[in-house]
Amino acid sequence: MSALFDRLQRVFDDGHGVELPDLLTDARFAGNDPRPAAVLVAVTDRPQPGLILTQRPHDMRDHPGQVALPGGKLDPGENSIEAALREAEEELALRARDVRVVGATDRYLTGTGFEITPVLGMIPPDLPLRANPAEVESWFEVPLATVLDPAKYDEQYALWRGAERRYYELHHEGYRIWGVTAAILLNLSRRLQLTELFDD
Repeated sequence: MSALFDRLQRVFDDGHGVELPDLLTDARFAGNDPRPAAVLVAVTDRPQPGLILTQRPHDMRDHPGQVALPGGKLDPGENSIEAALREAEEELALRARDVRVVGATDRYLTGTGFEITPVLGMIPPDLPLRANPAEVESWFEVPLATVLDPAKYDEQYALWRGAERRYYELHHEGYRIWGVTAAILLNLSRRLQLTELFDD
């Protein structure tokens, strides 16, 4: 058994045993019938764990060039965990059998009409991941301690659909992590106790 997995599971379960007010959401911009989707929050099993993120191709119709968590819409008959694992395999050749699932966390309503369920899982380090060029331009690993530290993010505001929208962004080695991806990670950070997670 992995010591990191055990800690992840413990703090995940503890963190989801309490009510958390004011989680980030774009619900006020979402429609009445959001489409279900799921993403994989894939943590690498290292002494200093990392998180796998992707960058979308710049010529994609939707959200070109944006940093994202691997994931997508649910297929008929799928649950969120199955969809997150399938999408990660399609996008990065990350095999479902290499993922130890910790659990599904708070759903996030997007302004573009999706209800995204993030699925936290742990993977071995240094897997031979391969980006599917139809969906992913590149992938990278960022320290988990960085993306789960709210102090690393800058709060921003923009006018969107006639209303002021708050969002967060984090810059890491030339990548801009922002919008829905940043909000999902910030919500997860509130569920996990970082000191217990990273200190042996």
